[in-house]
Amino acid sequence: MTVAISQQAEVQQFFEQAAGYRNDDGNPRMKRIVLRVLQDAARLIEELQISDDEFWTAVDYLNRLGGQNEAGLLVAGLGLEHFLDLLHDARDAEAGQVGGTPRTIEGPLYVAGAPLSEGEARLDDGSEDGQATPLFLEGRVLDLDGAPIAGAIVDLWQANTKGNYSYFDQSQSEYNLRRRIVTDTEGRYRARSIVPSGYGCNPQGPTQECLDQLGRHGQRPAHIHFFISAPGYRHLTTQINLSGDQYLWDDFAHATRDGLVGEVVIREGRADMTFDFQLQQAASAGDEQRSGRPRALQVQGA
Repeated sequence: MTVAISQQAEVQQFFEQAAGYRNDDGNPRMKRIVLRVLQDAARLIEELQISDDEFWTAVDYLNRLGGQNEAGLLVAGLGLEHFLDLLHDARDAEAGQVGGTPRTIEGPLYVAGAPLSEGEARLDDGSEDGQATPLFLEGRVLDLDGAPIAGAIVDLWQANTKGNYSYFDQSQSEYNLRRRIVTDTEGRYRARSIVPSGYGCNPQGPTQECLDQLGRHGQRPAHIHFFISAPGYRHLTTQINLSGDQYLWDDFAHATRDGLVGEVVIREGRADMTFDFQLQQAASAGDEQRSGRPRALQVQGA
């Protein structure tokens, strides 16, 4: 028999006290959220009969997860970041804001302040010349009618052939494989890079530990991340997932979506890919901005 006390009046009053409802200080929004977390956590403990050992193992896990900076990785792996995209899609559909390139997850590896170039840029520093396959990427930024958007900023970042990102991988040069490109009068951007590698979670890390318990792998397909922005248009957070990767439709982070697969053509030792982006008109100034998510190197105006 399951013993349940969480709905008793005195327990609910206790949770309200713990959440700060008995004082006039603090943040009302935070109080409401914390109260709901306490109430739902108590119901989960009761209904699933969580043991003391399970509870304190979970507390220890959260300590280790934060200590290794993997919370952002876990929310992607458990599908919560993808759920936010689905929720935004549903809200957009309800408001009649449809069309354009699909959004998808940002992930935890963006770094602000990458070098800014006009029209074209080379992303890599040449350190993998002779080992990596050169990638030539180009495309246009367009509105929903197909007209070019000049002066849009294409902010892109990717992993190297070992699946690592500069800044987080101290062996790479500063801003390696990270650039911002301003589109030309035809809305075009061009980038020379290298074909990135897919990668997986740290096999000894807490995210993979959780995935192991769920019987899941922690692998991602090769991909390139993008922020696309322009005055008067909605900011777009998305990524291109490279065709042919074994994990293309089995991404542990749930980021692959229809319309976001880049067709890679390999010939004569090089890879070519063309990908156009279409932006929606902004309904407000806030639509032009990316989310306020904490990121590495928060550079003003970057």
